[in-house]
Amino acid sequence: MGRRDTREPRSTLPGIAEIRITADEATTAIVVDALRTQFTTTVSRRYTSGNTYLQLDAGCTDPDPD
Repeated sequence: MGRRDTREPRSTLPGIAEIRITADEATTAIVVDALRTQFTTTVSRRYTSGNTYLQLDAGCTDPDPD
């Protein structure tokens, strides 16, 4: 197993959800289409790992309690 690069801590914005989908392309397309019918989303990005990433606006701007 390869060594992972050290990453900066991730910052998040209230109301923005970061989504990772691990599925075949057909299932991913169904899930992304379903999310887009309910939320404003970014363009999904599929990586060679098979994971697809996108962000969506969940509409909540309350800060996280932690």
